[in-house]
Amino acid sequence: MIGKIRKGSGFKGCVDYVLGKQQAVLLHADGVLAESRQDIIRCFCAQASMNPRLGKPVGHIALSYSVNDAPKLTDEKMIQLAQEYMREMKITDTQYIIVRHQDREHPHVHIVFNRIDNNGKTISDRNDMYRNEQVCKKLKAKHGLYFAKGKELVKRHRLKEPDKSKYEIYTAVRNEIGKSKSWRQLQERLAEKGIGIRFKYKGRTDEVQGISFTKGAYTFKGSEIDRNFSFSKLDKHFGNAGMDTVENSQQIVSAPILEPEQTPQRNDSPSMGGLFSLFDVSPSAPSDEEIDWSLRKKKKKKKRQLKL
Repeated sequence: MIGKIRKGSGFKGCVDYVLGKQQAVLLHADGVLAESRQDIIRCFCAQASMNPRLGKPVGHIALSYSVNDAPKLTDEKMIQLAQEYMREMKITDTQYIIVRHQDREHPHVHIVFNRIDNNGKTISDRNDMYRNEQVCKKLKAKHGLYFAKGKELVKRHRLKEPDKSKYEIYTAVRNEIGKSKSWRQLQERLAEKGIGIRFKYKGRTDEVQGISFTKGAYTFKGSEIDRNFSFSKLDKHFGNAGMDTVENSQQIVSAPILEPEQTPQRNDSPSMGGLFSLFDVSPSAPSDEEIDWSLRKKKKKKKRQLKL
């Protein structure tokens, strides 16, 4: 069981989509006239007008199940699960419809609900992505639904962005992490596949707090891709061959090791201090021409004093 939550501004587009699919079946409706799409849309819009300040009053949830659960998922069972899911998500006392689609091999329903409840109050969406994950797990365990054994069962050819890039990163990191002995090697191997690594540092220190991966226009935290791809877990994999081999997420730089007396002093200027700290370059000493010019000034000054 997987739930995907979206919010929108127009009921017409959403209702037309869920009811316009071939073999779409309206399983249940609550709080709306269900004689036609137009009646459903008018009812949703009328209640949403009670709170015109909410820009996205449309709630849309897709609940998808494994093909292994298909024999037990009758229409009545799908309605029961959808209503129980809504109660657990605190989506109550409002208008909604439940529509079953038959266009995929796996069973799934679409819930369209009004985020303005029957009393004109807004149904909170705070932490709804986190709550969605917890509720799905709870219902799967309660009703004995199938638990997938990892991301290997994902139908890659059906993925759309950003899920497509996210899964490609997952596959690449999974395949390359075992072949890499350090962050440097992992970074180089992923770069060949068009994937970059970015590290999140604590303030202005060198202490790394997190990691994210980029592919094209998309960036994901390591833990978003997979729980095993958080910085702490990946760094533990490398052990002593960890962060000392990587300077930043864009390029690998081998900085010279300086003796204590060679440590450069930072300039008072923030921009100059940043440059010296990044490249370990001490402020340069005056050139021969500068020294020669200062001596000439002193000689001219002495000549003037003698004349006087």
